[in-house]
Amino acid sequence: MLSVDEAITSRRSVRAYKPDPVPQETISHILEVASRAPSGTNMQPWHVHIFTGDALNSLTSSVLDAFWNEPEEHQSDRQHYLEKIRDPYLARRRKVGWDLYGILGIGKGEREKTREFHAQNYKFFGAPVGMIFTIDHDMGWMSWLDYGMFIQNICIAARGQGLHTCPQAAWASYHDVVEKHLGLPEIQLVHCGMSLGFEDTEAAVNTLETVREPVEEFVTFHTE
Repeated sequence: MLSVDEAITSRRSVRAYKPDPVPQETISHILEVASRAPSGTNMQPWHVHIFTGDALNSLTSSVLDAFWNEPEEHQSDRQHYLEKIRDPYLARRRKVGWDLYGILGIGKGEREKTREFHAQNYKFFGAPVGMIFTIDHDMGWMSWLDYGMFIQNICIAARGQGLHTCPQAAWASYHDVVEKHLGLPEIQLVHCGMSLGFEDTEAAVNTLETVREPVEEFVTFHTE
């Protein structure tokens, strides 16, 4: 069993998976463990939709149809990061983007190759388990923060089971398709998605290593 430190530091966004199924009991265990995430006043604002087998194929087919045939009609219903991204965030984003595309052999301006890779998001990168996270749209920002800790817990608990994950903001771009597919009540919206499964260790895309800033760069110690 991995230590807590090992589970956290071995977590990566894995973008290629083996087809091996993940038992439903294992998925339920991961979610049960993850549900111990901090939650202000114990509101627990999360709701998770799990897709495997034919259900997964049905969802991915619906979204891929929209992705390939009517992309201009779909967009995220919220701001993901910054309205206008700036340094140092821009530099970090560019580096990981070019590192990833370098591994994939995608050059600058190769739009078709880029779209082919983006499409893999809507196949959950070939993972046998896909998750869609939904939340009531009127929840405040503290509940969204709680949700993030819940999702992180899933990533860490999955490592304890020898599995890997990839949280995916991309699903929000086709939230209307997913909401219709799920028959969500009007009060709920799609937060994001996640791939879950066993890593394909032979896939080049999984060799990506992100660079994190040293502690001295983002921490200020106050002692007096």
